[in-house]
Amino acid sequence: MDSNKDGGANPAEPSPKNPYKDPDDGRQRFLLELEFVQCLANPTYIHYLAQNRYLDDEAFIGYLKYLQYWQRPEYVKFIMYPHCLFFLELLQNANFRTAMAHPGNKELAHRQQFYLWKNYRNNRLKHILPRSLPEPAAPPPAPALPPAPAPVPASAVVPSALSPMQMTAASGPTLMKVDMRNAGADRRKRKKDG
Repeated sequence: MDSNKDGGANPAEPSPKNPYKDPDDGRQRFLLELEFVQCLANPTYIHYLAQNRYLDDEAFIGYLKYLQYWQRPEYVKFIMYPHCLFFLELLQNANFRTAMAHPGNKELAHRQQFYLWKNYRNNRLKHILPRSLPEPAAPPPAPALPPAPAPVPASAVVPSALSPMQMTAASGPTLMKVDMRNAGADRRKRKKDG
């Protein structure tokens, strides 16, 4: 029977003060809720939930209300698919929940989402740059150049004197540039000719 006859609490059971002890400090719950919220970015998944009557369950609707904390700044930074927050907001409306059970509405939402992504850059530029760009300012005046050096008389130039760069090129062996694209074709021609 009960080995603890003096009425003390069993050490394996949680104490009344702390009825539930989360072993990983809520990390698992955080990840599961993040994953579920991000699944709401997919209209096909919302359609699945509506078809299987999850969106008619009062407990599930309460869970969707609870998940609105993901819209707060300290949580929204973890969201990778921001459309999920838009759909989470729409799921608070009973008319939207019933409409998503129809396949045509799912397709419409999916198509509209695609068009938004397709034109996202252009849409953003319209809102960021609604007016024409300002005219560029006149460039600053160029700094004054130092005076040019005096010309060297032609008699001072020694025609046979070469620079070190010219000496190495003139005295070293000359290398031919090999075009690797045609090297294989040349080799085949030589085999056939020989």
